Amino acid sequence: DEIPTVVGIFSAFGLVFSVSLFAWICCQRKSSKSNKTPPYKFVHVLKGVDIYPENLNSKKKFGADDKSEAKNKSVMSKNSLHLDLEKRDLNGNFPKTTPKIQSSPDLENLSPKHFAERKKDSVSPDSLKSITSLSSEDKQDKLGTLFFSLEYNFEKKAFVVNIKEARGLPAMDEQSMTSDPYIKMTILPEKKHKVKTRVLRKTLDPAFDETFTFYGIPYSQIQDLTLHFMILSFDRFSRDDVIGEVLIPLAGIELSEGKLLMDREIIKRNVRKSSGRGELLISLCYQSTTNTLTVVVLKARHLPKSDVSGLSDPYVKVNLYHAKKRISKKKTHVKKCTPNAVFNELFVFDIPCEGLDDISIEFLVLDSDRGSRNEVIGRLTLGPSAEGTGGEHWKEICEYPRRQIAKWHMLCDG
Repeated sequence: DEIPTVVGIFSAFGLVFSVSLFAWICCQRKSSKSNKTPPYKFVHVLKGVDIYPENLNSKKKFGADDKSEAKNKSVMSKNSLHLDLEKRDLNGNFPKTTPKIQSSPDLENLSPKHFAERKKDSVSPDSLKSITSLSSEDKQDKLGTLFFSLEYNFEKKAFVVNIKEARGLPAMDEQSMTSDPYIKMTILPEKKHKVKTRVLRKTLDPAFDETFTFYGIPYSQIQDLTLHFMILSFDRFSRDDVIGEVLIPLAGIELSEGKLLMDREIIKRNVRKSSGRGELLISLCYQSTTNTLTVVVLKARHLPKSDVSGLSDPYVKVNLYHAKKRISKKKTHVKKCTPNAVFNELFVFDIPCEGLDDISIEFLVLDSDRGSRNEVIGRLTLGPSAEGTGGEHWKEICEYPRRQIAKWHMLCDG
């Protein structure tokens, strides 16, 4: 009789223990779920940075009317804490506001309408008739108008440029029929001062209103300078599209009386012809014993100008391909302000296969440009399938190994 009683007691204790253990495990799982970190996107939204800006429903359109902006500002109280997620750049950071230099209140209060009124006063009735009679083809060639102001601060010896807005830009995105414009400005001819505005999304009439102050420029040198505005449209997946350019020689422009408001038509960028890309002197030597290829970038001559100043800063990028796959890359040093550069730089590449049948080498001549993407001046490809002098040069180094052979080659379009 005692044995069944003992077995029953142990069974009861085992059942109670199992139920208690199961309840404890459930509580632990529930507490761990409640302490879990929120999703990645949610954490960033709390910090004021949204990594998915495309998902925003109430997206602010840049370049909107002044009336709508005034209404939005009146609704918000000055003392309220507001994280404006729409005033960020493409990297998700809040843009730094540039302090404006104070000038006369009459000039500051001028609206964009004053630009149009001023422009109408300077146009004769005959020219107005000719403008209204423009054909549809002429209208398509119009690239818009750039509005800006120039000023010189004598106390600080500073040259001040305010990029106000652009109107009537063409649509560079065929799907959305809009653009993401921004402006790069360079002071020529030295190209020391290079600045660019922020990118304004999905607008053909961007209102930048950004002020750039350049210190250390004497007023006596202003007449020798030229302003070069490059209007571009940002492209996330490829090279930015060039809309056009504006060139402003400062000779004859008087800035001693105060701020000067100006507007200029945006013109098409001067595209270089493929026949004027210049030439590149290359020396090659194939070592069959060590299975290496020695490449010497010697000289470049007659390189075209990269901008209106005519001063290019060329360098050469060398890419080695095996079966159309890049396996190695090198580049030379930058040569400042010259269309005829002397490099004399040697590179040695290890060939992964026997012979040069599946090997090709590409030379890219680029113009070094700080603060923006380097522009390709010309391109050269040497290999078994290359045409012209590129194929002849490659054939010679294969027939005469261990011999250094140099040739001039014409550069083609980049």
